[in-house]
Amino acid sequence: MASDANGSAVTAEVRRWRAGGWQPAIDDRIANETPVALEFNGIAYATMLATPADLEDFARGFALTEGLVERPSEIYGVDARDTPEGIVVEVEIATARAVALRERRRAMAGRTGCGLCGVESLPQVMRPVAAVADPPQVALAAVFAAQAAMAERQSLHRQTGATHAAGLATLAGELLCVREDVGRHNALDKLIGATAGRVEPGLVVVSSRASFEMVQKTLAAGHVLLAAVSAPTSLACRMAAQHRLILLGFVRGESATVYAGAERLLPAVG
Repeated sequence: MASDANGSAVTAEVRRWRAGGWQPAIDDRIANETPVALEFNGIAYATMLATPADLEDFARGFALTEGLVERPSEIYGVDARDTPEGIVVEVEIATARAVALRERRRAMAGRTGCGLCGVESLPQVMRPVAAVADPPQVALAAVFAAQAAMAERQSLHRQTGATHAAGLATLAGELLCVREDVGRHNALDKLIGATAGRVEPGLVVVSSRASFEMVQKTLAAGHVLLAAVSAPTSLACRMAAQHRLILLGFVRGESATVYAGAERLLPAVG
């Protein structure tokens, strides 16, 4: 298989069965998935299956949303190196954060679609995150515009059909950034890593369902709304309501289901 320069996809020869017969062999694009090990100040923390692109963003976002650091300035450097087994991303963080990490060190083996593998205790799952401060009103039209714009920028998904996307938009619905990955949590971490400390709180739109951890990561990044193409989970709904996060599911075209914060959504004008 031949890989893209940025590692996001590979080319493989495939044969398709159509209309009762084989078609000639052709080259097809397949989403790249590889083990990515995250190390913080030499401490092995997590190994995730991820698309090996935007790995600096991934490491920064993961450190922030997992609570390993409190602010982007506590991340001093990120370096990725290839190994025969996968990619090791070495992250240098503030000494005080590394000391705290050693005290709470855990073994976590991540899989696509599973963001909590290896968590050792319930408090590690239910990490405290701040509620949305001074929640703004948001126009439904802004949410619909952001979701539509993100779909147009899912280039890797169009090539492979196998990736999720996460996008960040302003409160007015202007899309600022999109990241893609085979894992929905990874895509959101990459987005947060790419934008943390550089933009105002905004709207997060994702091409997946809205799990509890997706809500938790959105809150950890300080954003005010999470809009998903599919449904949320019960724990995601409860956490969003408790933390004043607007949560929408089934955002498709100009329709949506609101699970938390409906009173802060301005109706779309037909």
